[in-house]
Amino acid sequence: MTIALNPGSVSLADLRAIWGGAPVALAPEAYAAIDAAAESIARIVASGRTVYGVNTGFGLLAQTRIPAERLAELQTNLVMSHSCGLGEDLSRPVMRLAMAMKVIGLARGHSGVTRLVVDRLLELLEADAIPCVPAQGSVGASGDLAPLGHLSAALLGEGRISLKGRTMPAGEALQALGLEPLALGPKEGIALLNGTQISTAVALDALFTGERVFASALVSGALSVDALKGSVAAFDPRLHEVRGQPGQIAVAAMLKRLLEGSPINASHADCGKVQDPYSFRCQPQVMGACLDVIRGASRTLEIEANAVTDNPIVFPDADEAVSGGNFHAQPVAFAADMLAMALCEVGSISERRTAVLVDPKMSGLPPFLVKDSGVNSGFMIAQVTAAALVSENKTLAFPASVDSIPTSANQEDHVSMATHGAAKARRIAGNAAGVIGIELLAAAQGIDFHAPLATAPRLDAVVREIRSHVPHYEADRYLADDLAWAQQAVLGGALSEPIQQELFE
Repeated sequence: MTIALNPGSVSLADLRAIWGGAPVALAPEAYAAIDAAAESIARIVASGRTVYGVNTGFGLLAQTRIPAERLAELQTNLVMSHSCGLGEDLSRPVMRLAMAMKVIGLARGHSGVTRLVVDRLLELLEADAIPCVPAQGSVGASGDLAPLGHLSAALLGEGRISLKGRTMPAGEALQALGLEPLALGPKEGIALLNGTQISTAVALDALFTGERVFASALVSGALSVDALKGSVAAFDPRLHEVRGQPGQIAVAAMLKRLLEGSPINASHADCGKVQDPYSFRCQPQVMGACLDVIRGASRTLEIEANAVTDNPIVFPDADEAVSGGNFHAQPVAFAADMLAMALCEVGSISERRTAVLVDPKMSGLPPFLVKDSGVNSGFMIAQVTAAALVSENKTLAFPASVDSIPTSANQEDHVSMATHGAAKARRIAGNAAGVIGIELLAAAQGIDFHAPLATAPRLDAVVREIRSHVPHYEADRYLADDLAWAQQAVLGGALSEPIQQELFE
């Protein structure tokens, strides 16, 4: 289904669909605001007033007045000089989000670009022609300058474009699509370059991936409870209602539903066991806090996705272009760091449950979840891999938002580091997916040892799906491919889709 962009009111669900590959179109009524802002810039230029970014230099060169006959050259030079990123290219889902959000921001009618600029971005999205943008080079103010420079350069026929998955020179891709390189008018270069769209897109990539990781962790956590023959008393809704934390209440309810109707659980209803380790018993408290943090970050990113974040900002009703700092991505930086910490904790508590399951003193299961242990090492080193990923995530979770470094000859003397923070959050999400994938396999193995008793119906469907790809661990075998499948199953979200829909959509 095509996502109709209504600038200022695009929802998180819309953005999630764009991330997933849904086609994009701009609501027709948005063009009036685009035209009004472009006409306002034309009047400002004609009046001879000095306006930053329209007829001046940039950054430290803001005091340099540019003559009218060189304004087009100014905008083109700006784009070329800023296209100096390094590193691997940003992923296709990230770039689709960035391009869509650039359309949203420009179409709010406060940037002063012509409709041709907005339409060109939409045409590239429709044609699956994605500018190749290096991931490194932004400090998160004045916007994501270097990466947005590469995005903008592609519109001018410079740099590279991936056309339906095939990378080629941007000019060649435009020619294949029957499009002319853009000739930028006053304000258009700086409107394209300023903005938080790249850092926000990377943060949204981390968020949407994190939603799948979080939901999968609830599945793996519930499975581990049954594999341990753990108690469901800790998920009694009365416990959580008296505390009142919304995420905690939601997680407890979800875990209780996932374990509902479990024959394994019913088999030990009258046992004398009172408490399980914290990593099992305190899932609502830990995962609920993570859920609240993730939801808070998502609200910030939804607002930012709809924001006008270039500079100066045009107010057509007064023919004013006001220079400010909406390009400063501090809200995105904080949101990314919150995501990073939450997802780090999701992986951390998952690894602890795996550690309990492989320990026969704690779990009552065969050592390292394999028969004939000693000859077989079972899940011994899989748990070590999970521990390694968790420790890497702890290092990555140090907040990027507390860092700053001056740039542009100290004109831009405090920056957000939002893009760096968002990239770290996404890496943490990928690592956490590996940790949770390992727990899923370990918990399924533990469930197998309770046969003929089965786990709860919703969880049994997950075990059957796992077993359709990964056989029971009977004896030591090459395990890396199984772990890779489990990590991808978490990242793909198929094992936890109903939970994602309930908690996030």
